Amino acid sequence: MAQGEVNRQPIEANYSAGEESQRAPTIPDEMRAVVLDGTGFSHLGVRKALTPRPGPQQMLARVDAAGICTSLIKLIEQGPNHPLLYGWDITRFPLILGDEGSVTLVEVGGDLRARYCPGQRYVIQPAVDSAPINHRERYRDHARGVNKVAVGYTLGGHLAEYILISEEILAAGCLLPLPDATLPYAHAALSEPFSCVISAQDHHVHLRQKTPLGPRGVLKGLKPGGVTVVLGSGAMGRMHVALAMSYRPRVIVAADLMESRLEVVKTLFGPRAAELGIAFRTLNPACEDLKQVVTELTDYAGADDVIVAVGARQAIADAQSLLGRGGMLNLFGGLKKGEDTVGFDTSVVHYKEINITGSSGGSPWDVARTLELMAAREIDAGDHIARIGDLAHAAEFLQMIKAQAIDGKAVVYPHRRTKQILTVKSWTAQDEQAYLKGSG
Repeated sequence: MAQGEVNRQPIEANYSAGEESQRAPTIPDEMRAVVLDGTGFSHLGVRKALTPRPGPQQMLARVDAAGICTSLIKLIEQGPNHPLLYGWDITRFPLILGDEGSVTLVEVGGDLRARYCPGQRYVIQPAVDSAPINHRERYRDHARGVNKVAVGYTLGGHLAEYILISEEILAAGCLLPLPDATLPYAHAALSEPFSCVISAQDHHVHLRQKTPLGPRGVLKGLKPGGVTVVLGSGAMGRMHVALAMSYRPRVIVAADLMESRLEVVKTLFGPRAAELGIAFRTLNPACEDLKQVVTELTDYAGADDVIVAVGARQAIADAQSLLGRGGMLNLFGGLKKGEDTVGFDTSVVHYKEINITGSSGGSPWDVARTLELMAAREIDAGDHIARIGDLAHAAEFLQMIKAQAIDGKAVVYPHRRTKQILTVKSWTAQDEQAYLKGSG
């Protein structure tokens, strides 16, 4: 099957039909979905799937917008060997992909009607800390020992016109309401990648003493009034810069080897930093001595927070020398397996008393916090959107991400049919409204 081709034979959805909820007449029996039924991109395409029927403790939601996540590449290339599949046979039970999205309820199971109603808007935290409740027989050893599942993996994903909100999602508290119903669909869909950034920065801790004889207290997050350095100005690095400003550091330094990325960072965040009174500096370490710049900005004290938002061994090695006493080093960008052992200068750790942390993904709280910051206009997700398209463009977007041919996030609108891919510098609520009214 060619990429983007629609198979007219509907596949079975991952969930059985419930008898206690009635289908609204506007919900079709079949839907379009991005389906993976084997290992590799040749097994990925848009297909017809049966629209799930919610049981008494389930709900059906319309997918309003879905983000294209880099982690899908790993799932596609590993297929059934992916650690989050737990033996699930994707050739017999294909996966509907997509871990990023925003949704609107369209059908509520009988047992949930006192709490939910159609028309309510939500986002789903895809990392579901719950043992499987449905289809345990499809997992290895009948799901014994499995205590975490994921949306877009063994739970149906957002790269479809509709998504089932199952018991696992509700049990784990992973259905998060929007604090502002006017948030654009595409912005809300990016709450998941932003939640990973929030989780990462929430891992920062700084010890402080008000007086030499006083006890130490703990300050969580980036240090207000401090100096933050973000290494890597790609999509996730820019999200780190955006969130860092909410902590109000005195200085933010964004570094990258690509001048084009630095120009984007400067354009996006320079005015906001000036408005907040934050000194904002961008530089290319190949052209300027990053350590010297940090030394001058801190009067030899060193940075308080350094975030490595790129998967590069050299960046991790260089980051150690940038830290001041009591500083935090965050290893956000992952390294390839087999290349993930990096040496540390133990003298820096010991004598400067630095802390090293890392994180991989957020929790429901992180998603909720992201939505709060979006509603408060502390972060603008539209600044991070670079491509807009149709479900049929999902595989192409993933190939572009793999080839590093896209600098930013790609978003698709499952109910908006189009053959055209839009390249954008930002994406506002007005842009979205006009796009959804258009055609072709």
